[in-house]
This record gives sequence, C-alpha cells and structure tokens, in this order.
Amino acid sequence: MPEPTTTAARESVRALWIPVYQPARSTAVTNRSTLRLMCVHAHPDDESSKGAGTMARYVREGIEVLVVTCTGGERGDVLNPKMDRPEVQENLPRIRSEEMARAREILGVEQHWLGFTDSGLPDGWLPDSGIELPEDAFYLVPTEEAAAPLVEVMRSFKPHVVTTYDEEGGYPHPDHVKTHEVAVAAFAAAGDPGRYPDRGEPWQPLKLYYNHSFGKARIEALHYAMTDAGLDSPYKEWMDAGDWTRDKSERVTTRVECAEYFEIRDAALKAHATQVDPDGFWFAVPRAIQEKAWPTEDFELVESRIETRLPEDDLFAGLR
Repeated sequence: MPEPTTTAARESVRALWIPVYQPARSTAVTNRSTLRLMCVHAHPDDESSKGAGTMARYVREGIEVLVVTCTGGERGDVLNPKMDRPEVQENLPRIRSEEMARAREILGVEQHWLGFTDSGLPDGWLPDSGIELPEDAFYLVPTEEAAAPLVEVMRSFKPHVVTTYDEEGGYPHPDHVKTHEVAVAAFAAAGDPGRYPDRGEPWQPLKLYYNHSFGKARIEALHYAMTDAGLDSPYKEWMDAGDWTRDKSERVTTRVECAEYFEIRDAALKAHATQVDPDGFWFAVPRAIQEKAWPTEDFELVESRIETRLPEDDLFAGLR
C-alpha cells in the first residue's frame, strides 16, 4: 500500500486493512500456539537500544523472538570512556560478541549473526556524500546478495512479524541504511518460491514494522517530565534548537506498552559496555520518569498481509 504523505491522508487509512496475501496460510497462522517475532538490526547493541522492552515483554508472554544482527560491529568506536583502553581496542570484535551474548541472555531472545562486516562511519558520510567506505563494508554488498542469508533465516525461523529501521536507517549510518534495504528485500522475497530457491521452503512474514525511537512527541514528554521534577533534561539542546524537520512522529501507528520491562531493557543495554556509559546519556532520565511519561515503544506498520486496524497497541494485532 502506498505510504500516506500527509497527516490527513494517514488519518484516512486508519480503519483500512491490507488484503491477505495467502488466505489459507494466514488462517493457519492464527491457529498456531506460538507466535514469532524477528528483529533485524545492524550491530550488537542496536537490539538493546531499539525495541528491547517490547522484545522482553513478548518473550515473557511466550512469544519466540529472534534478533538478527547483520554485522559484528568490528569498526565501531568504543563509546564508553571507562572502556576506552588499549586491550579493549585490540580485542573489540571478540568483546562485542561477548557483550551480545550477555544482552541476549538478559532479554531472553535467540540471536543470529548474519556475518557481514561493519562498514564503519566516516565523518560526514551520507548515502550521496561520495565518501568512500572499506571494500568489505556491509553497505557495499549488493542488496540482492545481502538479502539471501536473511531470506534463509526467515524461512527457517518463520516469523509472523518483522521489525527493522526506516528508509534512513533511523539515523544515517551506512549499516543501518543497508539493514533497512536488506530487511525490506528479504520480507518481500521470503514467501516467493521463485526467489532464492536454494534458501529453504518459502515462508511469508505477515507484518513489517519500522522502529521509531526519538520522535518529537516522546522527546517533549520526557523533557518536560524532567523539568517538572526539577531535574536537568538531557534533551535541552534538542528543545532549544527546535529543529524537527526530520521528525517522523506522525508515522507511528503502533505503541506497545512495555514500561514494566524497562529494567530488563536497561540491563541488556548496559551489557554492551563498550558502547554505553552507565553514567551517560542513555540513563540520564530516571526509569520511574520514563515509565510514567512515555511507557511505550513505538513502531510504524509499513506492510501487512492480514487485516488490522490502526492505531495498534500490539505488533501481533490481527494474529492473536
């Protein structure tokens, strides 16, 4: 279904639904005892900073959750000054893998490495900047080729719902942009018997979502909750700048209540110690304030092969 381009247009489709791609398969899916969610991410740590509370909730509801990590994060910087030591830099690929193992245990999810190499993030890089990336960069792998192993994982795990990033990658990192391209391509191909015939029996996921973590509405709610409590807001500079030209809040269709799982989310994020300073930005807003001011994680439904009505409060709306 074409993406509505204005608020009015979006409101006009709130009560619409997208026809089922394969009615017989959809009926069988709704009768299965176990639902499955696949979350496609670029690097280790992304799964814990984007939708982790939602994953933790669903795991504890008995839903199977698989995180697919496209790269190993080999070229990532050490963002926690407490971990910025020579022995960490020298062993960063191994350490990031160990951090991922701890995070997935905390969340209770399964996890699969897709096996591509981190592209890095050169200063000033944008898709049209002309700035070169390393020859082995994930971003430079043709999308048709890069989607093949993800199609295989989709056909093996058989997710009913897939989440990933929007067309800008959430933010313009080459691996995030590529993750979007690959996830969207795999979603489209996984159910087609004519595509990737050597990658397993076809399976069509039924719903595709984009993560939305830093919309204007959420930032404003957290900012004013902090100032009302007499605390310094980590979002003051954002509010003062007043630049919301990239805001996508109006695109959110689905808000999943998961405040009671924020503690698990935070523990998983802290497991990525090379990337996250426990005394830094990510934890500047006390959890109690977050739970009250914005108790959801937010998503955009971009494709559905089943009937569902918007707005939603569940990624599995229409499948329960």
